[in-house]
Amino acid sequence: MKKFRILVSTIIPLPMEDIDTDQIIPSRFLKESNRKIYSKNLFVDWRYNKDGSINKDFILNNKKLRGKILLSGRNFGCGSSREHAVWSILDYGFQAIISSFFADIFKENSLNNGLLPVEVSDFFLKKLFDFTKNNPQAKIKIDLINQQVVIIDTKEYEHFHIHPYKKTCFLYGYDDLDFLVGMKKEIEDFEKKRKISF
Repeated sequence: MKKFRILVSTIIPLPMEDIDTDQIIPSRFLKESNRKIYSKNLFVDWRYNKDGSINKDFILNNKKLRGKILLSGRNFGCGSSREHAVWSILDYGFQAIISSFFADIFKENSLNNGLLPVEVSDFFLKKLFDFTKNNPQAKIKIDLINQQVVIIDTKEYEHFHIHPYKKTCFLYGYDDLDFLVGMKKEIEDFEKKRKISF
């Protein structure tokens, strides 16, 4: 995993609720062995019309808007528990998603793969959508160290929660195995000190 401490970026707004994993990456693409294919098919049924032409009204097809933060409506990632949904979002270039609620399995898959799910209140989510609509090129700061989402122009912010263990993994770029390997000395010292009884 890549280290994540502070991310400053414009936002790509997707003002829809209940976006499920089949909308993120349709099941017909799950057999692909090349993970880079997943980014190509992220939201594919929304990015392209049925005849294969580009849907110019879909936000990801707006070449003027680029960013590493996806802003979504409530209940993002519901539906089936496919890890491919997280891979496709990461491979497309997003590093974080902001919503007011994430489906549990999607949230865990995100945390385990290096995609930061930032959960804010419904009130602050609406504020972000409204601000982005009027200021599409404005930047937002996600400060993982202080656990804050900040609207840079107005200095408005809100705190978000993340499990301390997962926060450590993001700050240092560890996955679960990296974390255990990093504790090798402590584990060996513990094994030497403990008494074995039969």
